[in-house]
Amino acid sequence: MGAVPKKKPSLTRSRQKHSAWEASAPTVKTVICPDCGAAALPHRVCKSCGKYRGRQVINKKTQVRSVTT
Repeated sequence: MGAVPKKKPSLTRSRQKHSAWEASAPTVKTVICPDCGAAALPHRVCKSCGKYRGRQVINKKTQVRSVTT
């Protein structure tokens, strides 16, 4: 048999818990790309130049996006 609460939590208390959970927005950490100087996410390829840790991973000049309809 599991633990059972002694009293039902009030509506105000329940709503306060829910609002505190939703209020914490995630923070996005960014780093400066050493090659182009643009803001990039850490441990990921730079979106503007296509380099990761000094290596060219994505060729941005010939990159073509496929459009789906």
